[in-house]
Amino acid sequence: MKRMILTLMAAAVVGTTAFAQEKKECQCPDQKFDKTEMVKHRTDEAVKRYNLNDKQAKQLLELNNKYADKMGPRPPHHGHKGGPGRPPKDNKDAKGQRPEPPKDGQHGKHHEHHQKMEETMKAYDAELQKIMTAEQFKSYQADMKKRREHREKK
Repeated sequence: MKRMILTLMAAAVVGTTAFAQEKKECQCPDQKFDKTEMVKHRTDEAVKRYNLNDKQAKQLLELNNKYADKMGPRPPHHGHKGGPGRPPKDNKDAKGQRPEPPKDGQHGKHHEHHQKMEETMKAYDAELQKIMTAEQFKSYQADMKKRREHREKK
């Protein structure tokens, strides 16, 4: 009798665990998002966070739509095919070798992308400053500073 109860309990635990894992949404960085949905979500979050009025919300949605393609995902880190933070996939020609560092005057694709993103963010911030009040924009800047510091700690 005890064996039967233990067996049933084990089966219930295994079944519940398997079912729970099926229900989880994938939080993979490679997951594709609908651009319009992402822009709307980003806008709604900013409207709530910075207490924007309807006119500001409409202007912010237009701004976010304008910059949606420019602020896309980052390219793989240092040219690896595995993506940021991942080891490169096997390459039979260069197995066991590290990629060569950029030579003098060459900064590589990662650096170029980083510079472009900074320029894009400055342009976005300049337009955002026109939409928000001084207090709202100051709060936004403080949040961005916290995010940068958090990213640099990683």
